[in-house]
Amino acid sequence: MSDAASVLLDGPWEHEYVAANGARFHVALAGDGPLVLLLHDFPQFWWAWRHQLVALADAGYRAAAVDLRGFGASDKPPRGYDTYTATADAAAVIRSLGEERAVVVGAGLGGWTAWAMPNLQPAFTRGIGAVSMAHPAIMQRAARRDRAQRSALSFVGHLQWPFRPERTLIRDDTLVRRYLTSWAAPGGTFPSEEEISRYAAALALPFVAHSAAEYYRWFGRNQVRRDGPLFQRRVSSPIQVPVLQVQGSADGCVLADATGGSQRYVSGPYTYQAIEGAGHFLPEEAPTQVNRALIDWLATVPA
Repeated sequence: MSDAASVLLDGPWEHEYVAANGARFHVALAGDGPLVLLLHDFPQFWWAWRHQLVALADAGYRAAAVDLRGFGASDKPPRGYDTYTATADAAAVIRSLGEERAVVVGAGLGGWTAWAMPNLQPAFTRGIGAVSMAHPAIMQRAARRDRAQRSALSFVGHLQWPFRPERTLIRDDTLVRRYLTSWAAPGGTFPSEEEISRYAAALALPFVAHSAAEYYRWFGRNQVRRDGPLFQRRVSSPIQVPVLQVQGSADGCVLADATGGSQRYVSGPYTYQAIEGAGHFLPEEAPTQVNRALIDWLATVPA
């Protein structure tokens, strides 16, 4: 991959660009019906949702897998990698796609944003699906108190260094391969060599590695700044919209045993789906189970 056009992979979907929140975002679209906005994980791009795009379209939904700010074929401005901006981006993409509200489903990094949507962008959020990501308050507590979870998140500390992580990420596929294989379930078929190659090449596009690191630098800085507790208070208000949480039992990044309890922050309908033997990258490791969980849950979300 040499430029952003190289991530516009062919399939039973359409590629569009939308202007939203002062930037241009690439979105892969499939189907017609109520909008489901899909937010990808690190170190990935929209293609991580390829199985769900097809399944959701077949089930009567308009599925939109967006490249997050700084990733894939979306704009890569020097700033705007905090969660406040990420939720504003999602809300603006929803509006730019011609909808007033949507169900927002995120995996990993995108799941963190999905958890924040009901409190930071309530007018745009019909419901949220969080895949391989616990509520931000649970994640913060686990990172501080659970040694195994703290070790699993050690990559966040590595990304705090200036310049060095970017150079390491784009030098070859070593670091991307390590993240994909160590966070996925051991002994599974994911990641394939094709998947490693695609994600490593997409991360090596100009400015993507820096943008990806900036998301996690904001997480790190937020632990020691005064606005950190304010953010936690804002996202910890009771979530009243329907919530689906899907977690793999063999997740090597967000450990199932260390990150339970997200339902304490949900006052509305809450559904939890555990997928035994699956790791962190559930949309690709267990697409059939994820598709079924999403479609069954979406049928219960009020219009």
